[in-house]
Amino acid sequence: MSIEEGTANKRGLFDSIKAFANTLLAMGQTRLELLSNDIEEERAWLTSMMVWILIALFCAALAVVLVTLLIVVVFWDTNRLLALGIMIAIFIAGAGIAWRVVYNMSRSKPRLFSTSIAELSKDLEQFTPPVITGSHEK
Repeated sequence: MSIEEGTANKRGLFDSIKAFANTLLAMGQTRLELLSNDIEEERAWLTSMMVWILIALFCAALAVVLVTLLIVVVFWDTNRLLALGIMIAIFIAGAGIAWRVVYNMSRSKPRLFSTSIAELSKDLEQFTPPVITGSHEK
């Protein structure tokens, strides 16, 4: 083996290590980007949930006020009761719809970091050697 071959082998080894390190860094960067996306999706989901919860609470509070007014007005003329009853029904329906939206959103939400976990699982599969299962013929 000459000095030139030894230098070429060392250079080849360093190039291989450098390529492996670049691959690991690229994988790490990709995973961090996925994690960032997962956090952003979680923030958007929580913001949406808070808006619908506030709508539901507003409608429920307004319905309570109107029910109280209805009880007070029960002893007044009958025409006022019909209008007030319709308003109460509208706000109770609004609160019910908003609550149903919040419930459905909470049930259909994917697990936190599910995309990142799936990608890490794929990476692990690539680095683990395959298990050879086969019959050995003699």
